[in-house]
Amino acid sequence: MINNSSSRSQDQAPATGRKRTGRLVLVLAALTAVAPLAVDMYVPGFPGLAGTFGAAASSVQLSLTAFLVGLAAGQLLLGPVSDMVGRRRVLLSGAALFTVLSLTCAVSPGIEIFDAARLVQGVAGAAGMVVARAVLTDRFHGTPEAGRHFATLSAIVFTAPVAAPVLGGAILGVGSWRLVFVALAGFGVLLIAGILAWVPESLPAARRRPGGVTGVVKAVAMLAGRRALVGYVLASSFTGAALFTYIAGSTFVFQDGYGLSATRYSLVFATNALGMLASSLVFGRLSARVPVRTLLVAGLAVAGSGTAALVGSLVMTGGSFATTWACLLVTVAGLGTALPATTTTVQSLGHDAPGAVSGLLGGSQFVLGAAASPLSGLLGDGALPMAAVMLAAFGLAALSLVLVRGAGGPSPS
Repeated sequence: MINNSSSRSQDQAPATGRKRTGRLVLVLAALTAVAPLAVDMYVPGFPGLAGTFGAAASSVQLSLTAFLVGLAAGQLLLGPVSDMVGRRRVLLSGAALFTVLSLTCAVSPGIEIFDAARLVQGVAGAAGMVVARAVLTDRFHGTPEAGRHFATLSAIVFTAPVAAPVLGGAILGVGSWRLVFVALAGFGVLLIAGILAWVPESLPAARRRPGGVTGVVKAVAMLAGRRALVGYVLASSFTGAALFTYIAGSTFVFQDGYGLSATRYSLVFATNALGMLASSLVFGRLSARVPVRTLLVAGLAVAGSGTAALVGSLVMTGGSFATTWACLLVTVAGLGTALPATTTTVQSLGHDAPGAVSGLLGGSQFVLGAAASPLSGLLGDGALPMAAVMLAAFGLAALSLVLVRGAGGPSPS
């Protein structure tokens, strides 16, 4: 009888551990998804938002840029801060502020206040993205599960764009764009509850870095001195810039250029995001057997090839709706492998300061994303400027990998 009881206890312990890990990763994934949701849920409402405020399309796109700037600054700051004060405190503060700022966006009387609220909302949303990666590094660095869990976060990031435009379109069917931000506030409340229930502190006081603001600067400077790490950060950032260019430009390409309704555009965007999701899941399965650098190069090659084919089609034939959609689907499928590969690599190379390296990674991605997302609109209308900016970004990402290899930086296995 005693032996049977002992056996059951031993069987239940791993099951309980897996359940806790599953809940933890679920909340971390939701925290990672909050920024893509905040970006993509209101994208189908751009025309309506411009009408409400009497603003030009470029002014509406500026609200996306403001959010991305906030995300960049927030990650650069909050990652190192979480190395000093712990992960849970930063997560709770960020989720609470995100909720408040979402409501502020919902009641904004003008485009200026709206853009300012989006900037600070981006800072708040950064907490979830940057600290989620740090928590995984705290818990799983050096284990076979690390790459798989980072792939899970990436998969959720790609699932969020699947759901976000569809949810946004459904909300716009019953209300205005303001209701989208009320829904985001509700999501923020759920995040607070999830953190309180299922995210314990992963950074003990003994492992925290002292130093205040000076410590933040020193941590980032230390990482910036590692040439191999910086090379992979740049590769990730240029790849992310291509993704943000696609997010910002595709709504105008498909709705204004090809005449799709907000609902049909949402379905196109969701289909492409499913391609990203599938590619990310494949990365998660292969990362334990295939060198991560090999997967990174393969993903970048696929993404660059899809974009190059789109540019060629647009230049030679003007590009049809079907061709543009197909080429972009290939492009984002490549991104689904390239982005988790760079994340896994960078977090591994900077595992001694998980929050700071996560902040450097995310901050750099969103700085370039904020710069790239309005660039295609400034260069002109249509799909060609968007595709040209994306192709240039992929070329710079490939150059960054070449420079890493030339510098003799370590290649992750």
